[in-house]
Amino acid sequence: MAGSGGPWGGNGGSGGDDRNGGERNSGDRNGQRPGGKRPGEGPQIPEIDELMKKGQEQLRVLMGGRGRGTPPPVGGSGGNGACALFTKQGVVLGVLAAAALWVYASAYSVKPEEQAVTLMMGKFAGVSEEGLHFAPWPLMRAEIVESRKQRTTEIGNGAAGELDNGLMLTRDQNIVDIEFQVVWNISDPAKFLFNLADPEDTIRAVSESAMRDIIARSELAPVLNRDRGVIAADLTRAVQTTLNSYDAGINVIRVNFDKADPPREVIDSFRKVQAAQQERDRLQKEADAYANTANAGARGQAAQLQQESEAYRAQVVNDAEGEASRFLSVYGEYVKAPEVTRKRMYLQTMEKVLGGMNKVILDDKGGQGVVPYLPLEGLKPAPATGGSN
Repeated sequence: MAGSGGPWGGNGGSGGDDRNGGERNSGDRNGQRPGGKRPGEGPQIPEIDELMKKGQEQLRVLMGGRGRGTPPPVGGSGGNGACALFTKQGVVLGVLAAAALWVYASAYSVKPEEQAVTLMMGKFAGVSEEGLHFAPWPLMRAEIVESRKQRTTEIGNGAAGELDNGLMLTRDQNIVDIEFQVVWNISDPAKFLFNLADPEDTIRAVSESAMRDIIARSELAPVLNRDRGVIAADLTRAVQTTLNSYDAGINVIRVNFDKADPPREVIDSFRKVQAAQQERDRLQKEADAYANTANAGARGQAAQLQQESEAYRAQVVNDAEGEASRFLSVYGEYVKAPEVTRKRMYLQTMEKVLGGMNKVILDDKGGQGVVPYLPLEGLKPAPATGGSN
C-alpha cells in the first residue's frame, strides 16, 4: 500500500518507517495528523507524559547520560558507565564536604576575655586560653566562658521578683530597706560550669542571706550613716567564703552599697523621729558643754580653796612655831635676868595695848590736886579734816 498514502490519503513516502521524519510523524500514534489535528478539531495541548519524558531526557543529558537517538559511546556500556562516573565524583565531593563540616565543627576560637573548657566525651579534659584551638568532634567539644568579664547581681528593690527582698530586721527591732550590688567574675571556669546549676540565683541567695545576718547583728543608726563601708567589706568576705565552700569558681570583686533607708510606708515618720533624735542630741551636747564648764569652774574653785587653806595652815603653823621660838628665847632671857625681863615684857605689853589710844599721861607726884580741873579734852590733837579751801 505504498501508493495509498495512508489512511488519511497522505503520501506513502512519509509513512511510519521514515526514520528521519520520526519526530515529525510521532503524533500518528494517537491517530492524529502530522500537524497534530484530527479531522474537524482545533489545536491540542501536548500530553503530560510527553512533557515528563522530555524533562527526564534533558536531566539525563545534564547528568552525563545520553538522550534518545544518541549512539552509546565506543567501548562503553550505555548509561551504566556514566552513572558510575557520576557516583564516584559525588562520593568525592561528599567526602570533601563532610571533611569541611567536621573541621568547621571541631575548630573554635577563644577571645582574650574568654576561656574554653574542653570536654572529652562529656568529661573535663582541660582549659584553653585565648587563640585558635581544635577539638575533634564528636569526641571532644568546648564550652566557651567569659571568665574575665565583670558581672553584676542586684539584690533589693524587687531584683529577684519579690518586692520585699530588700527589707531586713536590725538588732534593735527596726526594719531597713537595703539595695546593693555584688560585682563578680569567674575564677575557675570548670568549677563554674560543673558545680553550679544557676550561678546567678546562687550568688543572689548567698548574698541576701549574708546581708541579713550582718544587719541582724547591727543597730539601725550605724547602718544608715557611718558603717556602710564596714558592712560592705564584711559582706564581701562572707559571700566569698560561702562560694568557696561550694567550689563555685567565682571571685567576688566588690559590693556596691546603693541604699539603706527605712521602708517607704514609714519614711515620713522616720524622718520626724530622726529630727527629734537630732534635737535631743543637740540639747544633750549643750547640756554636756554646760556641765563641763560648771564642773571645770567648780574644780578650779575647789583647787583654789584648797590652796588657800594650805597656805593658811602653813601660815598658822609658821606663826605658832615663830611664837613658840620667841617665847622660848624670852624665857631663856627671863631665866638669866627675871626682873629686867619682867619689866621689859610689861612695857612691851602696855605699848601694844595703849599704843593706838588717845591718852594723857600725868606724873603722880604733885599733880593729883589739879587733875579734875584741867581741860583734858583740849589736850587731844584735833582730828584731820579731808579736803582744803
